[in-house]
Amino acid sequence: MPDYQTLIDAPTWAFIEKTNASYPENTATLSIADQRAIYNGMCAAFDTPYPPGVTSHDQPIAGVPCRIYPGAQPTVLYLHGGGYVVGGLHSHDGICADIRGATGLTVVSADYRLSPEHKHPAAFDDACAVARALAAQGPLILVGDSAGGNLAAAACHALRRENLPIKGQVLVYPGLGGDVNTGSALTHAHAPMLTRDDILFYKDIRHSGPAPEGDPTVSPLRDDDFTGLPMTLAIAAECDPLADDAAAYAAKITAAGGRAQALVDEGLVHGHLRARHSVPRAAASFARITAAITAFAEGRWPY
Repeated sequence: MPDYQTLIDAPTWAFIEKTNASYPENTATLSIADQRAIYNGMCAAFDTPYPPGVTSHDQPIAGVPCRIYPGAQPTVLYLHGGGYVVGGLHSHDGICADIRGATGLTVVSADYRLSPEHKHPAAFDDACAVARALAAQGPLILVGDSAGGNLAAAACHALRRENLPIKGQVLVYPGLGGDVNTGSALTHAHAPMLTRDDILFYKDIRHSGPAPEGDPTVSPLRDDDFTGLPMTLAIAAECDPLADDAAAYAAKITAAGGRAQALVDEGLVHGHLRARHSVPRAAASFARITAAITAFAEGRWPY
């Protein structure tokens, strides 16, 4: 097992401990509604004021509730994390506001339908519907963290033959359907913030039974065609059982002739976007994310 006391620095440990303090010991036994409330409360504990000049308003797009942070074009569609079960417009509000503040671009956060009430492909369908509607108005960049990274990639795979102006995708510690029995899934099976057991729980909760194998709308890494995808940045947290997915995904796009880069944020953990104001390593990661969004918006490959 990795020596997390060495790999993870003091500011990141403080972030982990603050996160864990929001969760009662019996969280896993509580109702889904209670778990969502706890998650939202944890995220709110890391809220900071909007950057100067940033505003937001709520408005449905393609029938999906969304929060819009007006700015310049192209538009950034943000798909939040939360294992397809928790999260929404409030949980990632600060992250979206800070992306708007750093890039100046319009950001749209989609409140896609959650499991277990809404099984797959509900969340995927919502992501695609909002992406289509936004792309009909102008160029688009897809950004997502964790489960949202999965949805962003799955949408890019599904929409690539529709000639939509999708200029890039940025996937932050995404779960893309990699092998849970090898590599980082075993090395970091007991990592802080996300464990292999957590992944196995969320893997199946989207479905009425076991997750289907080989379905790229569920697991983009299992697609058999990686051509025609937009410029891609996939960021992994080093101390995360999902870490290998980012590198594997970027490698498949590159092998198919596309442009993709995988980065590993050393010493960071799953969920570190919430630490962008308190952990220097997370702040540096967030700066790389927003720099990539800016480059993709300009049609520029930054690597």
